[in-house]
Amino acid sequence: MSNPDRSAPPPSFLRRLSLALSVLFSGELARRLVEPPVVVAPPAPAPAPAPVAAPAPVEPPPPPPPQIITLKEATPDAALQLLGLLQRDARLIDFVQEDITAYGDADIGAAARLVHEGCRKVLKEHLTLAPVRTESEGARITLPAGFDAAQVRLTGNVVGQAPFTGTLSHRGWKVTELRLPQLAEGHDASIVAQAEVEL
Repeated sequence: MSNPDRSAPPPSFLRRLSLALSVLFSGELARRLVEPPVVVAPPAPAPAPAPVAAPAPVEPPPPPPPQIITLKEATPDAALQLLGLLQRDARLIDFVQEDITAYGDADIGAAARLVHEGCRKVLKEHLTLAPVRTESEGARITLPAGFDAAQVRLTGNVVGQAPFTGTLSHRGWKVTELRLPQLAEGHDASIVAQAEVEL
C-alpha cells in the first residue's frame, strides 16, 4: 500500500464525519480496519538488554470544579468560554463555518445529529434553563398593561395599547444558573478553539 500524501490538506469536517459513519454502519469495512494485517514474521532478533524501568507517570491535577456564576457576574469571557465549550463538545463553529451547499441532506442530517447531541450536553452541564412563560404553547393569554417587553415579544398584527390577548406560540427560555470551569490565570478566552498541528 502506498504511503498517503502528507502534504495534501486533510478532508473537511463533513467528509470525515461521512467516513466515520460509513465505518459505523458497515460491518465488513469495520472488520477490515481492525483486523491485523497478515505479515511474514522476520527472523527473531537477538535478545535485547533488559529494559530499564521508566519513571512512574505523574498524575495531572484534577480539573477545577465548575464555578457557579450569577448572571449579574457573567462577563464577556463567560460567553466566549461557553462558545469554546460548544466547539469542543459539539464542533459547533466548524459546522456553522462549513459550506454545506455541496453536501446531500443525508450527510448534513448525520452531522447535525452529532452537533445537536454535543450542544445539548453542554447546555445541560453548564446552564439551568427555564421557560419564560409557564402556559402551554397554543394557549390564549392576556398581557396586561406594563408587561415586561424584555420577556415577551409581540408578533403578528400589533395595534393599540395593552392589554393584549393572543396565542402563545413559543414559551421562551431564560437562564437561571450558569456553571463554568474556573479559567486559569492568564487564559485568553478569545481562543475558543486551538489550532491543531499533527506531527
